Amino acid sequence: MADFIASAVIVLLVGLAARYIYKEKKKGRGCIGCPASGACHKGCSCKK
Repeated sequence: MADFIASAVIVLLVGLAARYIYKEKKKGRGCIGCPASGACHKGCSCKK
């Protein structure tokens, strides 16, 4: 039972992350993790 719950949580987290990435890409943001993602022109040169 614990394996099923752990698997369900992992699948849920991966699904939510994929949905977030899809929505951000649909908005036209090139670099999701970039602090200037709204002004970035899909050629992200952000350095950490």
